[in-house]
Amino acid sequence: MYKSILVALDGSDTSHQVLEAALRLARENHALLHPVYVVDMPTIAFGTPGFNPVPIREAMRTEGELVIADARDRMAKLRINGSPRVVDTSSLSEDIAQRLQLSAIACDADLIVMGTHGRRGFRRFVLGSVAERVVRGAPCAVLLIPSSAQQPAADQTAAASHSAQKELP
Repeated sequence: MYKSILVALDGSDTSHQVLEAALRLARENHALLHPVYVVDMPTIAFGTPGFNPVPIREAMRTEGELVIADARDRMAKLRINGSPRVVDTSSLSEDIAQRLQLSAIACDADLIVMGTHGRRGFRRFVLGSVAERVVRGAPCAVLLIPSSAQQPAADQTAAASHSAQKELP
């Protein structure tokens, strides 16, 4: 039984599926739900002479506020308690995965629910996998919801129930 669930949102189609799964789990377990949208500025952006990251960070924060407002509304309709929020990476060396892990610790989550976009091969090598990095350092179990692009919609429920999990002793 879960008492506190952190759900990682990014505004993608997969993120909508992730929120649905997290809402269902929170409702079934009478758990607190903590939707989180992480605003991150890639370090490469700061190395460009004359580059002003403020407008991009503000745009990302605005998008995050919209995503979190939607999550808050859906939680209210289902009478699910929790603390939806937009968080920023705190330094150039911190990435999204680390911020999600720290957020899970802060809300005493016993489950992290997040999507995986299904990148493979060279795209995964170049872009990395936030989901993989979260799983490797997670302070609790992690439920990964695959992107809808990976499989037909009818298989979504089965995939969600068989997604990768990591549990610490």
